[in-house]
Amino acid sequence: MRSFAIAGREIGEGLPCFVIAEMGLAHDGSLGAAHAFIDAASAAGADAVKFQTHDPDAESTPQENFRVNVFPQDATRRDYWRRTMFTEKQWRGLKEHADNKGIIFLSTPFSLPSLDLLLRIGIPAWKVGSGETNNLVLIEAMAKSGLPVLVSTGMSYLQEIDCVARLLGEKGAPFALLQCTTRYPCPPEELGLNLIAEWRRRYNVPVGLSDHSGTIYGSLAAVALGACVVETHVTFSRACFGPDVPASITFEELRFLVQGAKFIWRSLASPLDKDVETRGLEDMRRLFTKSVVAKRKMAAGMVLSMADLDTRKPGTGIPAAMINMLPGRRLSRDVSPDKPLTWDDIENA
Repeated sequence: MRSFAIAGREIGEGLPCFVIAEMGLAHDGSLGAAHAFIDAASAAGADAVKFQTHDPDAESTPQENFRVNVFPQDATRRDYWRRTMFTEKQWRGLKEHADNKGIIFLSTPFSLPSLDLLLRIGIPAWKVGSGETNNLVLIEAMAKSGLPVLVSTGMSYLQEIDCVARLLGEKGAPFALLQCTTRYPCPPEELGLNLIAEWRRRYNVPVGLSDHSGTIYGSLAAVALGACVVETHVTFSRACFGPDVPASITFEELRFLVQGAKFIWRSLASPLDKDVETRGLEDMRRLFTKSVVAKRKMAAGMVLSMADLDTRKPGTGIPAAMINMLPGRRLSRDVSPDKPLTWDDIENA
């Protein structure tokens, strides 16, 4: 499996999971909200913060009616794109802000003009949105840039994913495939976590999850299954207005996700040999395991029966697992009740 770097951060199997905080268009055109999102994502410990860069004239027609009635001030989808878009100077300011905060700035372009804009401000990698996997002109332009590509597969047939993987491979572009289910929010039954292993086997590239469940559970499960990248929508509050809020987590939850991903990675990166580990616990074993004891005071020479024996802590004498070896054996000396027996107490031991 190939690995690659985004702004110096290595991504691949066996490496810490790359966590992306997705804002999308949750800023609703507010530049201040976009900057605040960068601060919050950085404080939560995410590796990257991701936006969406739209150019209404280059990507949409008057016939597009997705979420037209969500925002009452927008008569058309193009109105929405125009109201929420930023200038190149504003995008550059957001990128510089992220750089200063030590968090990687990403944004998904939905047209060639948007791609060119992001190239000019110094984007370090591309994200292919779920609806763009048939936009091979855009994907080829991403590949030609030489930058890594993260591909969401949410709306894609397997044949389309094959086509994108083949195109990026032929162009020599490093890429990762993210399992994604386009449901907002996505129920657990539709997360498709089985596809993480499937994409790894099929394409031999880093894989991950773009999660719309509105929880941290799907992403943490993906990390445990070997995801190299997880992406999740984030909101300041579940009381915020917006169509993506039900599919988003809060920044406090994002912090837990980041911590959990690191915990899981450290666990997976540190395989244990059970016997080696247990040998280091001998002091604990003596405290918590049990020894064979006599139930009553017994004199030297007496023959032991199972009725004479029991097991008690600590494990400093004959191990409890050996109790069946003692009936029929003679005592070599007097023993007291509830005192762990040792092999010195047994004749010819």
